[in-house]
Amino acid sequence: MLRLAIVTSHPIQYYAPWFRHLTAATDLTLRVFYLWDFGITAQADRQFKQAIQWDIPLLEGYDYEFVPNTSRQPGTSHFWGLQNPTLMTQVRAFQPDAVLMMNYNYASLYRFLGTWRDTPLLFRGDSHRLVPETGLKATLKRQWITQIYRRFDACLYVGQANRDYFRCHGVKDERLFFSPHAIDNDRFIGQANTAQQEAKIWKQELGIPADHQVVLFAGKLISKKRPLDLLQAFLRANLPQISLLFVGSGELEAAVREQAQDSGNRHIYFAPFQNQSQMPRTYAAGDVMVLPSHGTGETWGLAVNEAMCLGRPVIASDHVGCAADLVKPEQTGLIFPAGDVDALAQCLRRALGQRRGVEGDRSPLCQWGQAGQAHISHYSYDQATEGLVDALLRLLPPAQGSTSQPSLALAR
Repeated sequence: MLRLAIVTSHPIQYYAPWFRHLTAATDLTLRVFYLWDFGITAQADRQFKQAIQWDIPLLEGYDYEFVPNTSRQPGTSHFWGLQNPTLMTQVRAFQPDAVLMMNYNYASLYRFLGTWRDTPLLFRGDSHRLVPETGLKATLKRQWITQIYRRFDACLYVGQANRDYFRCHGVKDERLFFSPHAIDNDRFIGQANTAQQEAKIWKQELGIPADHQVVLFAGKLISKKRPLDLLQAFLRANLPQISLLFVGSGELEAAVREQAQDSGNRHIYFAPFQNQSQMPRTYAAGDVMVLPSHGTGETWGLAVNEAMCLGRPVIASDHVGCAADLVKPEQTGLIFPAGDVDALAQCLRRALGQRRGVEGDRSPLCQWGQAGQAHISHYSYDQATEGLVDALLRLLPPAQGSTSQPSLALAR
């Protein structure tokens, strides 16, 4: 059996279920090497402005080991946050046939990337160039990243914008393999009915009128996600029987609350950070989810995957990395130019302004939500695994004199 090492920064609620899936659905011998223990112990999240410890299992169902991190300020917010002197030794002791890296822009990973020559290297990333960068600094950065990607034998792209990013940096088509960003679709869809009932009670507790539709923002209240744009667009749309619900926390929470209070609108509500077990209920509480992010920071937007699993249509800015893949205008949601508050207000009117006289599954929102739930089935751990398997089969051909491919049969 082929041995695959995966090197990544820390346990992540979206990746851990995929690692379990890889272990169960293939005959790979897999081991994940973690460089930091955030997420499994309560540690401060500088963007949520509170200590975070995920409440779903992140270390079950697959093989892993932690690589000691000697950084004085461990984390992924700065280059020196991952310093792991024994990384090379620990990976080499595993004797992998290939190594999949999920990050590279940290001290330890640059050292590993510059030194590892034992087996093929793969990379899976989600960056995009939806926001053009110009000038000398941008040119030098592009040249540097191009050199980095030459070290990888294959790159797994998660969507269209990410594929364009790789190609912009010189990665040829024959080294590109589609491994879409995905969440644990089964968990979210399987909890949909229960989540609907829980959401109804939760909205009552929050004081949201029972006859109101809800515009939902779920995430960090930080500048790149532009919660203030959504607040202003909601006020400009001026739609009757519509409430706005902000779920989350962050550096802009006080500003959003203050502007909401100053507006005099009584139908703007706030709920604190919700841990992973509560996210199905969170999306079920909304009738449409809005992700108005601006800039390069929203490399994908896995909240869109989650909302679609709950049958919720999405309004997203054109800076959101997944928009071209998941948000099909007038089919699964709407897309607007990032930073254009008037355009976002128009999207809210389009999505929510046809309510009267249209009931049940005949309403645009219900139709878009149903289409989105069907569409998101193509962005699953099965598809992500197939892309990885295809890359490994390309990189690890049969041994000389053998007619067989490496055994990587997917469980169906």
